[in-house]
Amino acid sequence: MKLTKKTNTAAFCRLTPKKVNSPSLMAVFIAACRREWQLQVRRKGDLINPLVFFALVVVLFPLGVSPTAEILAPVAPGVLWVAALLAVLMSLDALFRPDLQDGSLEQLLVCGYPAAPLSLAKVLVHWLLSCVPLVLLAPLLGVMLYLPFKAQGVLMLSLLLGSLTLSLVGAIGAALTTGLGKSGVLMTLLVLPFYMPVLIFGTGAMQAAISGHTALAHLALLGALALVALVLSPWAIAAALRIAVSGE
Repeated sequence: MKLTKKTNTAAFCRLTPKKVNSPSLMAVFIAACRREWQLQVRRKGDLINPLVFFALVVVLFPLGVSPTAEILAPVAPGVLWVAALLAVLMSLDALFRPDLQDGSLEQLLVCGYPAAPLSLAKVLVHWLLSCVPLVLLAPLLGVMLYLPFKAQGVLMLSLLLGSLTLSLVGAIGAALTTGLGKSGVLMTLLVLPFYMPVLIFGTGAMQAAISGHTALAHLALLGALALVALVLSPWAIAAALRIAVSGE
């Protein structure tokens, strides 16, 4: 059944128990993922804009500094990671606002299902559609910055783990500010301090790979941060969404 914009949430709340014998947490989570996938693929502009921003920052950087390998290669990890961080942050600004504006958010919070897995489903689908393409694009842009080939794998793995943490932590800020209208600057101020460890470990992993050392320690720390965010952030997002809805 294809869900329309006006009835998708109501249909989700009504049809999910009929698809399974009992509305288990996994069944609710899978149904929420399907709903979010259908909604987010329709907003192609929200998916493309972070990729375009990421590419433009990396492409314009050599023009503003120097196109020589001696200058670009040492700063390539920092440029790629800062551009990716800002692109992820930009994509999170409107994560929950459309649901709040059309009433879907209130329905999801009162329909009787746990709010935490529904919030996690929304963030994970956003990560798959917005951040994973960014990770796949990063090696091509790394070539433009003379990033050594031996660091390309570490670049993709560190961005994959780091972008998951950035999305989960950033979603908390997006949920807190979703009822404030144009709140991109406020959300940035809220979540940017928590992004610093991810940025430090991500660039550290790439620097270690470039210098010929093992990057396992940095990648392990990125994985630990992603795991902690995966466990704790859905509950914080659900609480922040309730605050935003109650303040409307």
